[in-house]
Amino acid sequence: MTRSSILVEAAVESVDESLAAERAGAERLELCANLDVGGTTPDAELIERVKACVAIPIAAMIRPRGGDFVYDATELFAMGLDIDMATRCGVDAIVVGVLTRDRAVDIERLRAFVERASGTPVVFHRAFDATSDLDASLDALMEARVARVLTSGGASTALEGAPSLARLRARGDGRIEILAGGKIRGDNAAEVVRRSGVDQVHARGTTDESRIRSIVTALR
Repeated sequence: MTRSSILVEAAVESVDESLAAERAGAERLELCANLDVGGTTPDAELIERVKACVAIPIAAMIRPRGGDFVYDATELFAMGLDIDMATRCGVDAIVVGVLTRDRAVDIERLRAFVERASGTPVVFHRAFDATSDLDASLDALMEARVARVLTSGGASTALEGAPSLARLRARGDGRIEILAGGKIRGDNAAEVVRRSGVDQVHARGTTDESRIRSIVTALR
């Protein structure tokens, strides 16, 4: 299969979904549990099974529960242990998101997680879109040495947020990757890319290969 010039990442929660996404042309996986609540940390067994079955990179979600992104000390401790577990399993990136009660990036906790990842790239998930100032939040991510941010540009969909995605991409100026996500489909993926200038998009993967394949095809 000819690969798209735009990288397509699929969010998946099982071996079957992972295999379907890879067959459909996805070039990276975000591996989660409980995608019905936005994703939580997959266990080591699932990570290892997926790694054994696919050849594409795997980013593992590190999130103790659904709901908001303000965590107590017990939850933060668990997230640290989950980062240790995921890195031991050999994931290609870890995906986190931590905010303060005033809707800012929790830079202190984020720095600690980046350090704990020990060189494994850190991705900030769509908690970013819940912050009160996207530009300041992007600056905080870059300061913390985050490699990539998944965002809809603060809008309900990536298409609606495309102008903001374009602004964030320019602000990042190559220092952080902008991964567009938020109801990306085959019928809007190319327009999201055209309006925003991003070079990677994120969509939910299922065992039905047609969902991801339609996006890959649209971006060829």
